[in-house]
Amino acid sequence: MKFLQDAAPKAVREIKGPEAYTGKLLAIDASMCLYQFMIMIRDNRSGSYQNMTNEDGQVTSHIIGMLSRTLRLMENGIKPVYVFDGKPPELKLGELAARRAKREDADQKLKLAKEAGDEEAIMKNTKLTTRVTREQNEQTKKLLRLMGVPVVEAPSEAEATCAALCRDGKVYGSATEDADCLTFGTAVLVRNLMAAEAQKRQILEVSLSLVLEQLNITMTQFIDFCILSGCDYCDTLKGIGPSTAIKLLMEHGSIEKVLENLEPEKIPQNFDYGAARDFFIECEAVDTSTVNFEFNEPDFEGLTKFLIDENSFSADRVERYMDRLRKAKSRTKQQTLSSFFGTPKVEIKDSDKFDPKKRKGAAKAKAGQKRPAPANANAAKRGRPCK
Repeated sequence: MKFLQDAAPKAVREIKGPEAYTGKLLAIDASMCLYQFMIMIRDNRSGSYQNMTNEDGQVTSHIIGMLSRTLRLMENGIKPVYVFDGKPPELKLGELAARRAKREDADQKLKLAKEAGDEEAIMKNTKLTTRVTREQNEQTKKLLRLMGVPVVEAPSEAEATCAALCRDGKVYGSATEDADCLTFGTAVLVRNLMAAEAQKRQILEVSLSLVLEQLNITMTQFIDFCILSGCDYCDTLKGIGPSTAIKLLMEHGSIEKVLENLEPEKIPQNFDYGAARDFFIECEAVDTSTVNFEFNEPDFEGLTKFLIDENSFSADRVERYMDRLRKAKSRTKQQTLSSFFGTPKVEIKDSDKFDPKKRKGAAKAKAGQKRPAPANANAAKRGRPCK
């Protein structure tokens, strides 16, 4: 993301607030949201940093988080469409195995931390052991349907279905922190939408067509750029981040040509970039021609029973949620002024196009924006486009 802000600043638009999306449909990666809730929503009164639970000891952090977030989105007039992951692709099994190994290691460290009473280590390793179960996914879908919010079950990666929905005009954009949604072809990516209120982070909107135009590359080259920078679907070339990747790609034209000019020892044995490229282009998504989103009236009686009887929410608290939901429903029916007048057209001149030979930040300075402070060494190593 930082690379795009530097190299293709005209493709990245700062949004004043979530209310800018009043009346708009946004596809949201539900799986990412659930992991965030399971990590962040904790009860630390006992010092154990455990998830919130109901009277039966069943975790409810995901329900509290999804209910609160969806209400906030609706109160800003946004129409959320939640997309859930389907079966993980075979290409990702290696990455999933690596994550599983990290969780197992964190489990062992968590036991030692509890024995030692090390609260900082308990918190750190508890986050690393977090996983979302199939039952928790189903509970979340039930919650959303009771709220009258559309639920989409992707056949494979949620980001690919979000991208397809946006590409085919079924939603305005994809709201996720995963920049690989751009690699899957979403026309509009909205970043920091869910974090903006709590963390005071700037909402950013990225236009894929403007990214390609200002970087002066094709979509296939953009996918190659993302694979070179690092992704979940093949091994990573060590020492190559976004800045190096784009220079190599613009110099040689494709991954194949880049690899011909790299020292063999720098190329992992299982660097199956071809399969990763094909997956980004052809990843299975929902048939958008059959999609027609309906925002139904909430089932207030069913929702109340679900929250109180099944998840031990207090009646007073639930009544406040119901009141907010009633008011939020009318808000989502409104429209922004931009829906009537459109957004300003961005013109990219030849002088605005990215030149890897120019000094870092030159494109951003040319666009009339302040140059960012130099990133530290650790930040420079980050910036992977895929989760």
